[in-house]
Amino acid sequence: MNEMTVTPEQKALLDRFLADNKLFYAPDPEIMEDHRIGPRSAQEEALLSQPQDPHKINEVRGLVVAALDESNTMIEQMGAAPGAKWGDMTTAIFTAAGDLSMIAPHGVGGFAAAVFYPIKFVIKHWTDEPTVGIRDGDGFIHNDARYGGIHNTDQSMMMPVFWRGRVVCWISATIHEGENGSCEPGGMPAAAESKFDEGLKMPPFRVVENFELKRDLVTFLQNSVRDPKLQLEDMKVRLHSVLRLRERIIAVLEEHGEDALVVTLRQHIEDVVQEVHRRIRELPDGTMRTVSFADSTLRESALLKLNMALTVKGDRMIVDMRGSSPELLNRSINACQASFKTMLFTGFMQNIWPDLPFTMAVFTPFDFIFDKNSLINGSFDTPQAMSLIPLFKTMTLACIPMAKFNYGLPNRYTAIVAPQYDQPATLIYGGLTQHSEYTGNFCADINGMGQGGRAHRDGEHSVSPPFAAHCDLGEIELMEEDLPMVRLGAFTLARDRVGFGKHRSGLGYEQIHTYRRSGLWGFMTGCSGSLFSSSQPLFGGYASPAYPLCKIKNINIFDELKKNPEKFSFDMIELMNTQPFEGASYSTHSMGMTFELAAPGELYMMCQGAGGGYGDVLQRDPGLVIKDLEENLISNDTARDIYKVVFDADTQVVDEAATQRLRAEERAARKARGVPYDDFVKTWVTAEPPAHLPYMGCWDNAEEVYGINAGQRVKMPGTALQSQFMLNPKDLRIAELEAELAACRKAQASGRQA
Repeated sequence: MNEMTVTPEQKALLDRFLADNKLFYAPDPEIMEDHRIGPRSAQEEALLSQPQDPHKINEVRGLVVAALDESNTMIEQMGAAPGAKWGDMTTAIFTAAGDLSMIAPHGVGGFAAAVFYPIKFVIKHWTDEPTVGIRDGDGFIHNDARYGGIHNTDQSMMMPVFWRGRVVCWISATIHEGENGSCEPGGMPAAAESKFDEGLKMPPFRVVENFELKRDLVTFLQNSVRDPKLQLEDMKVRLHSVLRLRERIIAVLEEHGEDALVVTLRQHIEDVVQEVHRRIRELPDGTMRTVSFADSTLRESALLKLNMALTVKGDRMIVDMRGSSPELLNRSINACQASFKTMLFTGFMQNIWPDLPFTMAVFTPFDFIFDKNSLINGSFDTPQAMSLIPLFKTMTLACIPMAKFNYGLPNRYTAIVAPQYDQPATLIYGGLTQHSEYTGNFCADINGMGQGGRAHRDGEHSVSPPFAAHCDLGEIELMEEDLPMVRLGAFTLARDRVGFGKHRSGLGYEQIHTYRRSGLWGFMTGCSGSLFSSSQPLFGGYASPAYPLCKIKNINIFDELKKNPEKFSFDMIELMNTQPFEGASYSTHSMGMTFELAAPGELYMMCQGAGGGYGDVLQRDPGLVIKDLEENLISNDTARDIYKVVFDADTQVVDEAATQRLRAEERAARKARGVPYDDFVKTWVTAEPPAHLPYMGCWDNAEEVYGINAGQRVKMPGTALQSQFMLNPKDLRIAELEAELAACRKAQASGRQA
């Protein structure tokens, strides 16, 4: 058979036909797998090949940062979403090609770092699309993390800035909105079993023309969520934030000219790339490894491994995540690699190089290696609404290997810090408010996480989330004006829950929630760390404790407070241990809980956890141990049993000599307990995970990965991961009860026959 010869004209015709008749503009792998800044444009090359005035660049940079600060403050002052009020938002400016150049000096930098993906999608696919195009006054909305983002609760407004007929830069504003019409209220559905349960999945599309929102599209989006008022108000807030930012950028162009802005935006990111190459070059060549585990899919308990190896080669760094857990076909905790990179970048910027400008250009000298179809390199069709489970861990994961790389350096760029508490321990709520409005969203308690211990001092309490050092905590009074929720316990630091060490971690606070004045209200949580510690320690410290969700149900606490107010304690451990309310049910649960309706006055309690400790507890200054006792952060037992400090319980005066003796005895006891490494391996290491353990990820070989498919353990090559299908926990429970009932009937029948 003769081969068909295709002429260049025919090839061009075929290419044009395919381009004009594309079935679906899915996420573009060419964009989504490329985290680096692009090459210079012809204009940038021409400008930057000439000598530059650093004073002019610095002046323009200052004006741009001030504009970003102003627009970000506008969101914080006007936004309706809890995330807007408490700092879960940011504004940013990008080059004409869509590379992130600068963000507001506070807010969530990861939001901006993720937005360059959808901007590049718009530039590549909509610029020349005859039914779309890009014009002055257009604004594009987006929330689907598969096209770039963290998770689908975050909505972005993106706008091109035109000057003399062409795009000179892009600007954006992003807010964690929360409610988005998902199968559970609040936008973070633990119960989602497919991407079609996630609510709004907006690829980048135009929602603004001539600087005004298109009301038909706004109505469509309002009709798709539980809180149409919130959707409308914050679309307006994001639009007017970018319009104010645009005003300021136009003023810069009028005063300093287009060349000055283009040079400043590009020079800013190229300087960062050059500096990161230099910093990596300072590190010793080699590989450092770490692992982290989530202990829940939010529907069932399972150990899900994140496997990291960081390798330094000259002035480049390789991030190898092979051997991590496979993706879950019908659980919502998968993440795409773009989201993973964004959150890992956030961790570097907060804990490792916080002095660098916050731009994704930091990762240009980085290479990444993933298994396809892993938990942090999920495929397009997996649900990703609660990608926070692996992504929160991602933000602190690199603290361990980077601490080892940096430990011996003469110059560091911040203190070495143990991992921060890394789970979104908060209540997500939904229902009918006291104002007869339907709503769903989340509490901002994740903004009060405990910091890890530092090389030079203790970690801070309730310092911030790992994704934004400048986020704030919500005002209880504001919440209670809008919602039927009442926080009976708040901002209480619980004793003995820190990560112990030479420098202890900071602690997150307890929270005790209930509600009243509504006939329809409920809660969910989306968190792991109830069975397996979330926050790893550094250099001999202790990990954070594990934290459960506690409930007291079948009571109305407001009635109890009227009758016997002395029975109530603001301490969840005391409430659970003493069980003061007769007839109430007391229970502990994993902090992965799908949405459930509650009755007025029932209590839901949890703790915003601690970070990991830094260093050997026997090296802790006894004076600091006593200070922790005075502040009720630890108990007398902890001071004696963990820190080995001898003191008078009444006066809290340390017996220095006795403390030295006790610590010397403990060091001798450690040596006595120790065994040679090879002997330890013989008694400890097994060929595969224990049979009873629901385990996903590699074991001793990153090229072989375990999973759980339809209830059965499977082992796969890392190069050919299969999506894992999880059985419905309700079906398993029904089958268990049916088997129990059948056994009872059989026993009853046997008894009658006898």
